[in-house]
Amino acid sequence: MTDQIKAIQDDIAFLKSLVDEGGGTARTGGRIIATAGVVYGVAAIVHWLVQTGRIVPSGPIGEWAFPIIWSAASIVFFAILFTLKSRSDAPRASGARASGVAWTGVGWTIFAMAASMAIVCWRAHSAVPTLLFPSLILGLYGLGWMVAAAVARKSWIWLTSIGSYLMALVVAWFSVTDSMMLIYAAALALLAVAPGVVMMRQSDRPA
Repeated sequence: MTDQIKAIQDDIAFLKSLVDEGGGTARTGGRIIATAGVVYGVAAIVHWLVQTGRIVPSGPIGEWAFPIIWSAASIVFFAILFTLKSRSDAPRASGARASGVAWTGVGWTIFAMAASMAIVCWRAHSAVPTLLFPSLILGLYGLGWMVAAAVARKSWIWLTSIGSYLMALVVAWFSVTDSMMLIYAAALALLAVAPGVVMMRQSDRPA
């Protein structure tokens, strides 16, 4: 029983260090979240430029423009993610690893949804299911921020969580318009880039 309590305490300590002031974990977590917002925000803007005809890909690339855009964004993000993790000074205790797996689960959930959505689109011969994907991602952001807010007890993180859920609904409303990807990019800037920068700045403050 004592070991179980100690393990739970380790898990809570790691989650708190992810969003609390000070610590390499907060710095690395902030960089990862901000990087995701920047990379996929840029991808959303490029998607919008192609969708609205402001950029016209030539040759066979045109037919596969959107999968290429998002695949390229994922390659860039995971390359940066690998570099950040390899240089991370975050704690390596067993509790930290367990909590890290939980947060990594969010990423794998996004991957599973993306793969499942691709299969549905292929089987149904329709791209309509992809319209829901940005809202699903923002919903997962809301879940992640809610856990962080409950542990850290910081009001700005609660606001970020609520904002993520609200923006999921907003993006869904605009999903059938050409402005959807621009709104999604703005949501990532507000709910990923900005909070990530705040986390990095807080980790650099003296205790």
